[in-house]
Amino acid sequence: MRKMSSNQVLTPQLIPWITAILLLFLHRRIIWQRAVSGVSAVIALANAAYLLHCVLKKGTLVFWAGDWLPPFGITMVADTFSALLVLLTAIIETTCIFYSFSHIDAGRERHFYYFLLQMMLVGCNGAFVAGDIFNLYVWFEILLLSSYVLLALGGEKGQLRETLPYAVLNILASTFFLVGLGLLYGITGTLNMADLAVKLPQIQNRDLVDLIAVIFLFVFGSKAAIFPLFYWLPHSYAQPPAAVSAIFGGLLTKVGVYCLIRTFTLLFAGVSAYIYTLLYVLGAATMVLGGLGAIYQYQYRKILSFSIISQVGYMVLGLAMHTVLSIAAAIYFLFHNILVKTSLFYFAGATEEISGTGDLKQMSGLIHRFPLLAWGFFLGGISLAGVPPFSGFFAKLLLLQSAAESGDGWAMFFTLAVGFLTLFYTIKIFMHCYWGEEKSLLPLDAAGNATYRRKLASPLLLVALSLAAGLASAPVTGVVLQAAAEISDPGLYIQAVFGQIY
Repeated sequence: MRKMSSNQVLTPQLIPWITAILLLFLHRRIIWQRAVSGVSAVIALANAAYLLHCVLKKGTLVFWAGDWLPPFGITMVADTFSALLVLLTAIIETTCIFYSFSHIDAGRERHFYYFLLQMMLVGCNGAFVAGDIFNLYVWFEILLLSSYVLLALGGEKGQLRETLPYAVLNILASTFFLVGLGLLYGITGTLNMADLAVKLPQIQNRDLVDLIAVIFLFVFGSKAAIFPLFYWLPHSYAQPPAAVSAIFGGLLTKVGVYCLIRTFTLLFAGVSAYIYTLLYVLGAATMVLGGLGAIYQYQYRKILSFSIISQVGYMVLGLAMHTVLSIAAAIYFLFHNILVKTSLFYFAGATEEISGTGDLKQMSGLIHRFPLLAWGFFLGGISLAGVPPFSGFFAKLLLLQSAAESGDGWAMFFTLAVGFLTLFYTIKIFMHCYWGEEKSLLPLDAAGNATYRRKLASPLLLVALSLAAGLASAPVTGVVLQAAAEISDPGLYIQAVFGQIY
């Protein structure tokens, strides 16, 4: 008997949609914008936690728009993987909104900053629960259009300069996305993801299926910033206010990684082995080159931006190894990196505001007057590097276990070596910015000190969540293993959407 359509799947998009509409009417009333955004963020967080609870308790939830049954209608699906990402998005949204209250200037607030943020969240959440690959394209365009404006909002020279390559690459990727959609529809007659999972293995022309897989690898790889498609990210993410850099660094590339994992476990699970070899090589190159780029840099947020690239490589490598355990490791890295990377960008914003610069060579000794800032960054940095008992350690441990079980010595080498690179550049930031003799800093009055303390609430909360996830690693590992087991068996997704076994 078919399960009933679940309206709960719609709520992650509806809450930011409704909030965005309200904010349109309040764009000159900053206090009201903040109030509505803050309340919405808390509601979204509670709703996302409830959605994950429902999925863990009841299994995959499916919504059929207008009760049009697949493959003809619009389908939205929330399994453990997508519900977990929706929850992480809500956590980042909440911290970003409250960080923005003390970080974003009034000019940006009056020019639709909170509206654009909500629209970007609509796109992110829509992508996570999309059950139709054309609708996935639509959600991607919504989040990208919002991100273009957020990146340029304020009109500063550096922002405008770096928005162009970001927009050009993403427009190119979106064009190829449409080409891939056309080819998929041409050979299968459907764009429903569950239906595609049934029909693609039956296509006789396997070379064409492999070509389509490579197209989608380019599309989602561009958005995830994997090698060699990452050139736009370090400069672009270093230009806007730190609140924008944080949500971009924490979420946007991870939507691309989510789509890579989803499509290459559901749609293209049966592609030729050389596709997974290509994924493996690209993942390893992304890890290494991102890490080396971070070591070379002396601009605070550029180091963190190259670090995004390096960490994405771990996730792609886990996908390429293509075992349940390695995919669980990739999901754990997603979970861990969204929290920690966002927190580090928040710390960067507070540090740059205090010191008046983002150049490591002009900073020193902040630990003397701002010990909470310094030690907060230090804890976030060692979590990123995979030092126990933080979440990063358990993400790396899962990947190492998967590599050991499959006898993959290269994966073990890259995992450990890039971990040392990560530790090196995080210690580099700590030693240059926070340790040593104090250099001249911008004077902070009582109001400035209060603002600084408010800025630390969001990053410290995320670091605490990383620590809590490490200390409670068993339940977190259980959730990511369940998510990996579900997405590694396309039949479960198909059965949930169609209500019957194929």
